[in-house]
Amino acid sequence: MKTTKLLFMLFVMISLQITSQEKNAPLIDRDIFFGNPEIASGQLSPDGQWISFQKEYNGILNVWVKKFDEPFEKAKPLTNNERPLGGYFWTHDSKYILFVKDNKGDENYNIYAVNPKDEAVKETGVPVSKNLSPMKDVRVVIYQVSKKDPNIMMVGINDRDKAWHDLYKLNIATGKLDLLFENKNRITGWDFDWDEKPRLAYRTNEQGFSEILRIDGDNKFTKIYETNLQESAYIAGWNKDNTNTYLVSNKGDVNFSTLYSFDPQTEKVEKIESDPKNKVDFGGLFIDDNTREILYTSYTYDKRERLWKNKEWNKMFKHLQNKFKGKEIGFVSFTKDYNKMLISVSGDKYASETYLYDRDTKKITHQYTPRPRLKEVEKYLATMEPISFKSSDGLEIPGYLTIPFGAKKENLPLVVLVHGGPKGPRDYWGYNSYAQMLANRGYAVLQPNFRASGGYGKSFLNAGDREWGKKMQDDVTWGVKHLVAEGIVDKDRVAIMGGSYGGYATLAGLAFTPEVYTCGVDIVGPSNLFTLLESIPAYWEAFRKSLYEMTGDPETEEGKKLIREASPLFSAHKITKPLLIIQGANDPRVKQAESDQIVVSMRDSGKEVEYLLADDEGHGFRKPNNRMAMWVTTEKFLAKHLGGRYQETMSEEVAKRLKEITQDVSKVVYKKAETVEVPSALPVLNNDLKEGTHQYDITIAVQGQNIPMQATRTIKKEGKQLVITDASISAMGNNEEIIYLENMVAVKRIIKQGGQTIEVNYAPEKVSVTMMGKTKDFPVDGALLTSGAGYDMLIARFPLAEGYKTSFYNLDVMTQKLKTMKLEVVGKEEGKWKVKIVNAENEKEETILMIDPVIKLATYLEQVVPAMGNAKITSTLKN
Repeated sequence: MKTTKLLFMLFVMISLQITSQEKNAPLIDRDIFFGNPEIASGQLSPDGQWISFQKEYNGILNVWVKKFDEPFEKAKPLTNNERPLGGYFWTHDSKYILFVKDNKGDENYNIYAVNPKDEAVKETGVPVSKNLSPMKDVRVVIYQVSKKDPNIMMVGINDRDKAWHDLYKLNIATGKLDLLFENKNRITGWDFDWDEKPRLAYRTNEQGFSEILRIDGDNKFTKIYETNLQESAYIAGWNKDNTNTYLVSNKGDVNFSTLYSFDPQTEKVEKIESDPKNKVDFGGLFIDDNTREILYTSYTYDKRERLWKNKEWNKMFKHLQNKFKGKEIGFVSFTKDYNKMLISVSGDKYASETYLYDRDTKKITHQYTPRPRLKEVEKYLATMEPISFKSSDGLEIPGYLTIPFGAKKENLPLVVLVHGGPKGPRDYWGYNSYAQMLANRGYAVLQPNFRASGGYGKSFLNAGDREWGKKMQDDVTWGVKHLVAEGIVDKDRVAIMGGSYGGYATLAGLAFTPEVYTCGVDIVGPSNLFTLLESIPAYWEAFRKSLYEMTGDPETEEGKKLIREASPLFSAHKITKPLLIIQGANDPRVKQAESDQIVVSMRDSGKEVEYLLADDEGHGFRKPNNRMAMWVTTEKFLAKHLGGRYQETMSEEVAKRLKEITQDVSKVVYKKAETVEVPSALPVLNNDLKEGTHQYDITIAVQGQNIPMQATRTIKKEGKQLVITDASISAMGNNEEIIYLENMVAVKRIIKQGGQTIEVNYAPEKVSVTMMGKTKDFPVDGALLTSGAGYDMLIARFPLAEGYKTSFYNLDVMTQKLKTMKLEVVGKEEGKWKVKIVNAENEKEETILMIDPVIKLATYLEQVVPAMGNAKITSTLKN
């Protein structure tokens, strides 16, 4: 009896110990959450012969490919990019993989093509990817990829006008671009029917209203539908015979967006369906490209639900649901006949897995688990719960709450994780690496879908207009108050964190409601809405009025008042809690100046502020070492102020990168854009250039590589003109530039590079650039100096002296921008003038010339080119 009792007590003690161990989740390595997945983004080639995917190559996620029936170990890399790609896809004939790539996060995308059958180049280990749009500071958009002729794409290019994209037909095999439509009509997009004919165009008018236009011939458009700034509409597809479109709209007195049948000829609109529960917007529809029938429509409540229209597909989906109970099933990729497909299986507390499903055999085959190490610890992942609460004005705010594994809902530290946007995006139920990482460190995580979040109807969406820092911020604040009132959260341990608008909300929370928060983490968030609106990219022009509708119009006194009140910078003196700021130097949306401003303001007010600034990132951190360094700092910062757990270990590479991007806030300087007076003309230059030849050694240092080049300069007379030719030879190809001078004034420039010839003609008060068959004029109201061949020879004939300063305009042909350049003689070294030339709008763009006053040319040149990823070009005169 005693023995039995002892055994029972021992059993209870062991059980309690096991239960205690289960309740205390181990500290999961941050690399499991944020390191590169082993395999991700799988796609079937349309012909079913290949499976492509993304996998680490040289430390960065790149595209790989394998034959369908080969193991993943037999795959070969196809790309060697220095930044993770946003995505990729196959052409319909399975001949090419296409992807877009920008430069260090500047969001100026070029299109690339790679043939999976090509052999790898020895130097890179991958086949050559062909840049189909080799232009700098140009954002290329893809409108359509042909299935009838898979070698053809319809693309938009904003080289002529940065605000608007012209329509081109692009030949993938040759790279040939044919201009189809010069966009002087404020066109923002095109819609092609099943026969791939452009039938409709989207336009934004001067009021910011959106229009759908019927194309009635060459440059003939008829407006058939219009929505104002509070409404939205788009074409989701065409019916089987191309007579009607599927229109999704919330125009008029419709709150939840609805699916309609819309005849573009008669303009007749008939309702098909809207949310049967009358709670959310129409979500989407999935159309079979072969039968042209709708297979399902979907709506997203707390979770997504599908309404099946096809019995066979519905039966198949139920079969998959039975196989993977309690998990979300997503369709990832299909063969062109839809017989084989890749499906994803995931959930809020489950590591995602990818399977191949064969519709003919009904066989389900596991393909890969993107994060197998996460799979090993998924029993410690936290549950994401849908919640809702009332805001300051009684509006019901939906969201999600994640409680740490094994923790009681009682007196927990909280991180409020605010999504970006703000208008349109929302948070969704499912696995979220940020939420899981924070929960594992001991924090409850609140993700509020504040007013202006998408999917909850037009009224909810527009309720955020001109409410930045006001009711939109209340929605976040009242979420915290709700959790505190429920006893779930400790009011003295609350952090706010987010990226983009979420970063703004962090700054606003600390500035406008400092009593609510213990600390904040701002990731690429704007602090001054004036400078945010001033710095939006040109290609956002169609979006400008909508942005003003959200924030206030800076061109009106009322708007200025709203913007100033909503800008955290002007209330920075109210910030009393510690702040961590994270910024990408190349961010085209939230400029570095935004973060510099708030850092300087807080530092000068004696407030605690930390600052990470990555020179190779844009709107958020995407490179693995940068992302990991960001989380090392974020973890440590939150642990310091909220008392959560913190992983102290990191790799040597991450430690090195963290040191590089951590800024000494005492040295951060915010400089307002300088107003530079440009003289009406250049100084008169001595016409004493002599015929001859010079040789140069050139090195381009970019992204860790040193690319050597040799260049030859030839100067000769042709009648009244002096002709200077710079010809260079390198592994990247041969380039040539020619300048024609009359009385030391440029009259023409010819640039030959990358298979293109660009001609620049100079006239009084005007420069004309002819490129790809088009000519664009640039008015000039002051001194202009041409760059390129002979640039240093012209500068050598300025009246150089100690302290000499001047300025001039310079046309950057590739970006098609007229830049203001400042020139200063900063000293004399070994008998040569040291001349510094800086772009007044971007001081990172700098050229140093060592000018020999005797031979009147530069013996050495050093140039930093931000448009080439801060490439450093050096040139040394050999003779």
